[in-house]
Amino acid sequence: MKKKKKEFETEAIRTQIDRTQFLEHSSPVYLTSSFVFEDAEDMRASFAEEKDRNIYSRYANPNSTEFIEKVCRMEGAEAGFAFASGMAAVFSTFAALLDSGDHVLSARNIFGSTHTLFTQFFPRWQITHSYFRIDELDGVESLITSKTRILYAESPTNPGVDLVDLERLGKIAKKHGLIFVVDNCFASPYLQQPISLGADLVIHSGTKLMDGQGRVLAGITVGRADLVDRIYRFSRVTGPALSPFNAWILSKSLETLAVRVERHCSNALAVARFLEGHKKVNWVKYPFLPSHPQYDLARKQMKAGGSVVAFEVKGGLEAGRSFFDGIKMLSLSANLGDSRSIVTHPASTTHSKLTEEERQESGISPGMVRISVGLEHVDDVIADIAQSLDRIN
Repeated sequence: MKKKKKEFETEAIRTQIDRTQFLEHSSPVYLTSSFVFEDAEDMRASFAEEKDRNIYSRYANPNSTEFIEKVCRMEGAEAGFAFASGMAAVFSTFAALLDSGDHVLSARNIFGSTHTLFTQFFPRWQITHSYFRIDELDGVESLITSKTRILYAESPTNPGVDLVDLERLGKIAKKHGLIFVVDNCFASPYLQQPISLGADLVIHSGTKLMDGQGRVLAGITVGRADLVDRIYRFSRVTGPALSPFNAWILSKSLETLAVRVERHCSNALAVARFLEGHKKVNWVKYPFLPSHPQYDLARKQMKAGGSVVAFEVKGGLEAGRSFFDGIKMLSLSANLGDSRSIVTHPASTTHSKLTEEERQESGISPGMVRISVGLEHVDDVIADIAQSLDRIN
């Protein structure tokens, strides 16, 4: 009889490393840089990879192993590697899989630091890129060249919460033999599993919803074992590994991911509905709001809409500035996925390094506001937003 796969919440809580001789109920923190060997032969065989065991925490550590295993089970992945930050995961994934002269085909709507990698750093190694519009997927194949190796997208996007048809992109990648990489940070594994839609690799900033309380930096890439092995060997040498303590924090946080994300989503939908009817708001975008241009796609590939709402205040930059200055309870910060609601102005913060033209092409207007809706009582969140909007002339 085939063994039944455990449900998401159960995997998140019950996936643990082996207990020690002390039979602890909760996994301990392994704050050690290295591990010892029984004798010379044990040490030789371990470094020769004839044994699967911990050697040095830059390579692997019991805490990072537990965190990786949980995310792999959540995403339906074969293997993974954990990093010191989300951008360390993004950079190391690309750097491990690309050679000089290769080409990346990416959605235009991506995080500002990822855009900077493509435009300022990768050209040093003759790695080029092209962008496609997420609402014009018919043109994607025309941008593929003999040098294209990776097809890349975020969904939902940062900061505009637009969606990409991941299943369609997965079919294009398979047809042309490309590695399909998806940044799943905004959705979390609870809301969306890109591997089931055709992705080869999935990247997360663990700093966001996975931690959920704004405590630690982390990143992770999971997916096909052969690709992860290349990423692991690159990272083992270059050293962007996640610290054991942060891995322990994240592994414990994942135990409550499902219940936290459920509340994030219900709160965010309520905030989006409030904003949509406000006279001082030009537009609102939230994936599970029926007015979202990709609402049907969101319902197809996501379980719920996520924690982030994007909207534009009437009156442009000055009105936006007045709104931010009027906020009393919500935090003015550049993070997201926190238990505390956060208000961000992408044009002057997370995407400030883009030119005005690049921001416009990515749908980031001067008056756009991004709210990462937290776990406070939603009435209090809405009240703070409402009183700040009322300040605008």
